[in-house]
Amino acid sequence: MSATILVVDDDIHVRRFLRTTLAGHGHTVFEAGTVATALEVIERAHPAVVLLDLGLPDGDGLSVIRAIPAEQRPPIIVLSARGQEGDKVAALDAGAEDYLTKPFGAGELLARIRVVLRRGGAPAPDIIEVGPIKIDQPRHMVTIDANEVHLTPIEFKLLVELARQPGRVLTHRHLLLTVWGPTALEHNQYLRVHMAALRKKLERDPARPQWLLTEAGVGYRFREPTT
Repeated sequence: MSATILVVDDDIHVRRFLRTTLAGHGHTVFEAGTVATALEVIERAHPAVVLLDLGLPDGDGLSVIRAIPAEQRPPIIVLSARGQEGDKVAALDAGAEDYLTKPFGAGELLARIRVVLRRGGAPAPDIIEVGPIKIDQPRHMVTIDANEVHLTPIEFKLLVELARQPGRVLTHRHLLLTVWGPTALEHNQYLRVHMAALRKKLERDPARPQWLLTEAGVGYRFREPTT
């Protein structure tokens, strides 16, 4: 699956490495070294994916994300040497699709790109199937290998929010706002309790989850199926 990808990084060596890697896998690559150039290229070339460094000479990379209306924003994967949880949360809450800390492997980056390209911004279908888990939204039914699993309304809403975007990290803030509303933002325990309950119902070994994955200090990710 080839695509047009914009690489935004002020380090020419990083851009050269990414251009070589991406072009070698059939992608068309544009480059930018500043916030201003990145916004100009996004407006002109309409890339399918943006790979964005946060440390740019004319501003923070987050300003690129915030400058584009959500409905017009291409999927953005942040590539940054800033590995602190706060930086990851800020980027994801600003609208980034994913976050990779430098240094990273080319294989992992290409896999993350495939995830966002497969999603393609399409609305989630009424029936979501991820691995052995099938979620029938109209019937409010969840099955694992065709065996029905009974979820509470909150558990069901939380599962749907994660499963409709497999592979994407959803922050604690995003999930609390979406599932419970703004009054829950100071109560992370809501999320921990219901995630623990979901794992008990959906995972073969809740202590070693295969589908409902934790991104420490950041949020949760529903694992993208490998087939």
